[in-house]
Amino acid sequence: MNHYPDPTKQSFDELSAIVRKAAADAIATGALPEVALPDFTVEVPADRAHGDLSTNAAMVSARAFRLAPRKIAETLLAHLSLEGSSFRHAEIAGPGFLNFFLSEEWYAGVVNAVLSCGADYGKSDYGNGQKVMVEFVSANPTGPMHIGNARGGALGDCLAAVLDRAGYEVTREFYINDAGNQIEKFGCSLEARYLQKYLGEEAVPFPEDGYHGADIITRAEEFAAIEGDKYVNASPEERKKALVAYALPRNIEGLRTDLGRYRIEYDVWFSESTLHESGAVRAVVDKLSAAGLTYEKEGALFYKATAYGGEKDEVLIRANGHPTYFAADIAYHYNKFAVRGFDRVINVWGADHHGHVARLKGAMDAVGLDGSKLDIVLMQLVKLMRDGELVKVSKRTGKSITLADLLDEVPLDAARFFFNLREPNTQMDFDLGLAVEESSQNPVYYVQYAHARICHIIQRLAAEGVTFGDGAAIPAVLTDPAEHELIRHIAAFPSEIADSARLYDPSRITKYAITLATLYHKFYDRCRVLGEAPELTKARAELCVATKTVIANLLTMLKIDCPEQM
Repeated sequence: MNHYPDPTKQSFDELSAIVRKAAADAIATGALPEVALPDFTVEVPADRAHGDLSTNAAMVSARAFRLAPRKIAETLLAHLSLEGSSFRHAEIAGPGFLNFFLSEEWYAGVVNAVLSCGADYGKSDYGNGQKVMVEFVSANPTGPMHIGNARGGALGDCLAAVLDRAGYEVTREFYINDAGNQIEKFGCSLEARYLQKYLGEEAVPFPEDGYHGADIITRAEEFAAIEGDKYVNASPEERKKALVAYALPRNIEGLRTDLGRYRIEYDVWFSESTLHESGAVRAVVDKLSAAGLTYEKEGALFYKATAYGGEKDEVLIRANGHPTYFAADIAYHYNKFAVRGFDRVINVWGADHHGHVARLKGAMDAVGLDGSKLDIVLMQLVKLMRDGELVKVSKRTGKSITLADLLDEVPLDAARFFFNLREPNTQMDFDLGLAVEESSQNPVYYVQYAHARICHIIQRLAAEGVTFGDGAAIPAVLTDPAEHELIRHIAAFPSEIADSARLYDPSRITKYAITLATLYHKFYDRCRVLGEAPELTKARAELCVATKTVIANLLTMLKIDCPEQM
């Protein structure tokens, strides 16, 4: 187990220990009754003038000690020992709050911790090495990826990165839906377009529920260019099988290519068809039947989903003998937990799948697993906006905008950053104009500019022979409020990553990044680095390097470039 620094958490824990020690000493001397100290909270005051951290220990102890909160606070304060701690001073506020002020040594220690850890700063052991799978995008390979997939890709990939940084063993997985109804529909659509080429559109009606995209026509044309009219007189089954065998792998490779361009690399591409071929779907259905959780009705086999929180019972095997998608989904998730041994599984789904959440979690309980270990992140819709107006179609094709269209229009960095600017469960507007703008109004440009600005300062310092960045203890000379505000934010980075992992919300990191850039620009405008006394110049140079390190760590985690000049 590694022990990575987390200055914010350490200061919270240290304050709790100091207060508990003060209470124990007060009890030992008879200054407080011999009663257990109730649980209390440590938090950051709304106004930093009232302290850096505050606790309500005296307030929540009033009933236990049968004393006024102010009296308890005075007693605790009298027994506090801050020597050698991260705090220089404590005082009572209001009816009994205890407020603590961080020491100059603490501020210097944060900067040194970043310099010492470098690229590892921000990592933690929060996840304790648990095996976690993040399954995201998993778009049907029957057509191109849409804007919802673009948000899901950025969200899932950045969530996986946050979990990895927080100490989980993470696997990224794409589930290939290469079996079932959608593939049958895919085959019928290809067949119609192929036959229409040789027999005419009037002679071959297109399936009402078929896939109407231009990509289907393209694949049918490609197939015809290779095979000619060889399959016109073949049986429908042979014809569809040949068309799907040609088109499906190419579509899947197209998904890989587009996602790779988006800087998303999966550890596993898992095919639904393998579940059917291996007998895994049949096995999980038999498992439910053996548990008395299935019944037959009108020739179909139903699962008693209502026994495990479902709104209605669900079909597992249709009357024609074919398994449903739900049956395959149960087998797939059984494989994740029981076969591959993941401690936790996270699926990133569109909000339209919300009705599927409870029944799938319930099905995990039904097959003897723990449904609470399956977490679903529901993602709301994206609206593409240009000049304040909704954009629905591609300027290039006149069709719905795809992931590839988006990446043709906006920088990759902007796409990945923008799609993580909002919590997954909130609808978001993606401003296409802002995404290409090179100004402080563009949040990713704003953060990258802070990194480039620091690189420029470091170059100037090096040119003037100023030495820094050696990790040596810096003097406690960083006393300006802008310096303290920036250092406190840097200190919070490991905790912010852990919270993002806990809440499955990587938007916390982009928001953190924007605030970090804002605080750095504020420091830059207020505090000169060059031209000051040598020890102050060195200390501020160290703070610049620490800030640059944190920006680089978070942008690298999000797979966003860290330019050294702009």
